[in-house]
Amino acid sequence: MAKGKNATVFFCQNCGYESSKWMGQCPGCHEWNTFVEETIASGVSGKNMKIHTGERKKPSVLSEISLEEEDRLSTHMKELDRVLGGGLVRGSLTLVGGDPGIGKSTLLLQVCRLLALDGREVLYVSGEESLKQIKLRANRIGEFNEHLKLFCETSLNAIEDSIRNEKPDVVVIDSIQTMYSEAVSSAPGSVSQVREATGVLLQLAKGLNISIFIVGHVTKEGTVAGPRVLEHMVDTVLYFEGDRHASYRILRGVKNRFGSTNEIGVFEMVSDGLKEVENPSEFMLSGKPKEASGSIVVCSMEGTRPMLIEIQALVCHSNFGIPRRQTTGTDFNRVNLLMAVLEKRLGLQLGSCDAYVNIAGGIRIQEPAIDLGIVMALVSSFKNRPIDDGLIAVGEVGLSGEVRGVSMIQARVQEAKKLGFTTCVIPSVSMEAVKEISGIRIVGVESLGDAIGLL
Repeated sequence: MAKGKNATVFFCQNCGYESSKWMGQCPGCHEWNTFVEETIASGVSGKNMKIHTGERKKPSVLSEISLEEEDRLSTHMKELDRVLGGGLVRGSLTLVGGDPGIGKSTLLLQVCRLLALDGREVLYVSGEESLKQIKLRANRIGEFNEHLKLFCETSLNAIEDSIRNEKPDVVVIDSIQTMYSEAVSSAPGSVSQVREATGVLLQLAKGLNISIFIVGHVTKEGTVAGPRVLEHMVDTVLYFEGDRHASYRILRGVKNRFGSTNEIGVFEMVSDGLKEVENPSEFMLSGKPKEASGSIVVCSMEGTRPMLIEIQALVCHSNFGIPRRQTTGTDFNRVNLLMAVLEKRLGLQLGSCDAYVNIAGGIRIQEPAIDLGIVMALVSSFKNRPIDDGLIAVGEVGLSGEVRGVSMIQARVQEAKKLGFTTCVIPSVSMEAVKEISGIRIVGVESLGDAIGLL
């Protein structure tokens, strides 16, 4: 396509596909109504860009590559290191997304402080706040030393020059949507600018072997704003979740080339920043009601970490022809399926009842291992019979009403025992795996009838 001085092209906001004309459906990702119009000056296409490659490299044999402990930097925040897979990898590019005001900048500034106190050279680049605004937030966090340097700039060329001159160990870019390149004529935050800025930062991270954090804004759907190619380019994608009006925050890995994506980190927002929650089970169960119907504790696995959470259910007679069903923190369709199993296999008349299921604490759980807890909470509320406060339930429920086994049952039972629970209801097929655990009563159930009989 011959481009004039200011050629107009169309980009897909989802995958970054480029077209000379507008299309209703993107040929790349097949999404509808995602094309936006942008103006690009001539001579700035990717083919004409000069890439800083540094020294010429040769192919390496896999057996000659050594992995040393120094390849990872500890952020001195155990929860963050857990999500990153053991620490920050040198030469990595990490994207941190989250709702406005959730604490992304606060978390990264705390990480910068801890790394600087450890003697690492850190550069914090802000395109949204002034130096005085950063100073006000830094005063609440603690003391900083001379190893941390602040740079308020939005020009990508100036930032690149500063990084090459300073050669820091870690760089924080807050945020990627505010950065702009003079080679691209579109406005900051557009598809072209975000893709260009991420490409330059990726080359800097790999070429200079420095770790870079970039903060990304999110859309109303909760995904990172900009083209989907942004998440493909980076090495790690972290999402900061939680209610901004509540004290807890959850850091979840969505993509990680250097570790598992099943780990989560739990933080609590306090007056002097974010505080790590080392025992999230105890934190999630705080405020649990005593001897209340429709309330039960279950154990979910987040990576290698067992977490005890409270499931609340409320079942009441409906005043309308169509009963209302609502869930918070779990899958709506899964709850409807479990209620259908209760009606078919146990004969409970739930068709004329409203049902509400809530995961207390605001966390979202999709694991099938909480099925048994949801079912027992629904029946407890329907019959208005409280569940013993010392009882915990774990198990997957099938369509035939059977209770199926779950993974890592030993870790779940040990976590329940550690927090003082006296009875653990698990699938009968998992009894052999936990026979050596003492100090807690373990009850095996084969079907929903056996589990409901405990009520």
